[in-house]
Amino acid sequence: MKEDYYEILGVSKGASAAEIKKAYRKKAIEYHPDKNPGDAKAEEMFKKAAEAYEVLSDPDKRAKYDQYGHAAFEGGGFGGGGMNMEDIFSQFGDIFGSAFGGGFGGFGGFGGGGQRRVKGSNLRIRVRLTLEEVANGVEKKVKVRRKVQADGVTYKTCPTCHGSGQMTKITNTILGRMQTSTTCSSCGGAGQIIDKRPAGADAQGLVVKEETVSIKIPLGVEEGMQLKVSGKGNGAPGNGVPGDLLVAIETVEHETLKREGDNLHYDLYISLSEAALGSSKEIDAVGGKVRIKLEPGIQSGKILRLRGKGIASINGYGSGDLLVHVNVWTPKELNKEQREFFERMANDENFIPKPEKSDKSFFEKVKDMFS
Repeated sequence: MKEDYYEILGVSKGASAAEIKKAYRKKAIEYHPDKNPGDAKAEEMFKKAAEAYEVLSDPDKRAKYDQYGHAAFEGGGFGGGGMNMEDIFSQFGDIFGSAFGGGFGGFGGFGGGGQRRVKGSNLRIRVRLTLEEVANGVEKKVKVRRKVQADGVTYKTCPTCHGSGQMTKITNTILGRMQTSTTCSSCGGAGQIIDKRPAGADAQGLVVKEETVSIKIPLGVEEGMQLKVSGKGNGAPGNGVPGDLLVAIETVEHETLKREGDNLHYDLYISLSEAALGSSKEIDAVGGKVRIKLEPGIQSGKILRLRGKGIASINGYGSGDLLVHVNVWTPKELNKEQREFFERMANDENFIPKPEKSDKSFFEKVKDMFS
């Protein structure tokens, strides 16, 4: 089981954004690879802290995490999970400040000398799901047009920063010589620029291609949720990191079932005779039909609960229920026999029908009358 993000950073669930940022900086500096060379455990803690901060520092992701926990990130999730070192330094390098000699460019082993790997832009798509797909989980294959590096494109060292990705400036002050570093404006910090660009490629050496992407949809997702497929967004020039594919979930309305959280609702309409005499009815449920028994004398407005026949919880806490709302249908038009029957009942509250001599019992005749 994955550790709680708040516990990883050592903050309470009510912590402010500033407290979360401060806690992450403390953890990141403590477990930074430069301070713990060759320590696999420290590297793992470094990644966990970054994953926790990625979620808790974003108001939308934090709200989803507070509501759904780690289950919100299954199948790609809203963010977090699967972060690599390049992602961490490119996204959160400013958090460290001067803890390691100024900027995140001083970190060893990840671009060296300030050079960073540029990340491509994210892509966003919508995926529509039926109620059955939501209930059971599904793997969707979608076609995505994304930018990738063109065949034959080459890059060369940036002549402005000489491959460092940064420009260094030394200023004489009353306190002495001060050195500051800024991202190279020519290469954007990548340390290289395009050299040869084949026909059809854009200024970054990228071309648009259509690709089929497989998306695993976890069961129990809801309308409006967003999943992330890492590395399936637009590519980046050189040895850059591809962006992500963000998948917005839409659900198709079911013909007879209505969803409310993990529960499903079904409106069942029955006749007067079925309500009085009882009946057996077949109704819709996810995964197929189910048959329910209606006891004699059931009242309109009665709710029957079929436990476990709803939607599986995205948190993994079992499944919701199927709630059957019983509605007794009242006929708008009556024939002569039906009208006489109701008039006799209305005129005598103590009216007790007596079976007539016939091949059919009285109650069977009533059922035939209103069927």
